[in-house]
Amino acid sequence: MASALVQGMLQAGACKSEDILVVNRHPETIAKDVERYGLRLAPSPKALVQQAETIVLGTKPVDSVQVLRDVRQFLDGKLLISVAAGISLQSLQEAAGHRTRVIRAMPNTPSLVKRGATAYALGEHALPGDAQVAESLFAAVGLVFRLRESALDAVTGLSGSGPAYVFTFIEALADGGVMMGLPREIASELAVQTVLGSAQMIRETRLHPAELREMVASPGGTTMAGIEILESRGLRYTIMSAVRAAAERARELGKER
Repeated sequence: MASALVQGMLQAGACKSEDILVVNRHPETIAKDVERYGLRLAPSPKALVQQAETIVLGTKPVDSVQVLRDVRQFLDGKLLISVAAGISLQSLQEAAGHRTRVIRAMPNTPSLVKRGATAYALGEHALPGDAQVAESLFAAVGLVFRLRESALDAVTGLSGSGPAYVFTFIEALADGGVMMGLPREIASELAVQTVLGSAQMIRETRLHPAELREMVASPGGTTMAGIEILESRGLRYTIMSAVRAAAERARELGKER
């Protein structure tokens, strides 16, 4: 997620590559990105925190709290923006120290192509100017919403994990086309464009998805035959359950530390 955010910000012109300092406990995994985008590589988390005024924490949730504890003494008075799923503001604050200004955010991977969706919540010591930093950071790569922290696990289940659900749907849609005789390349392009165009219709028309669906589904027609299968196999319930499961897992991750 951190990699997608960095690439998206650079592509959007929200910051310069020389202003971004990165670190990874396995430097070889980001070596190509560092070279490709002209980023500065810090030798350690301690060195990064000492040099930076705004720190974006993009570690795995299970590692986040310990990483902050290790650099706690250097976080005093700085802005910390965490994109680690499930880690609460309270846990972040306790690990980083009470003088650290903390923001918890949940972006998603379409940030890489400036079509991201991010929600964030402010910690008790965050300043109005910190909210502006978060807004400008995430607005550069898509939509951004400020919410209560209690809503962020639901955001994780919906838009944080949602791209994976959409990718799976597109893959299945294309597979269906191949099953019915279409060449793989054409089926894939048709599936991608169908999902892209349908989403754009919702955004531009501002109509409810159900209204747009009715425009396609003529009584007794081909689309209704397909929708009958989707409804009988529980597509709607399955998707809702996936969002719930991911949100609940985000809550569990916050406790695994």
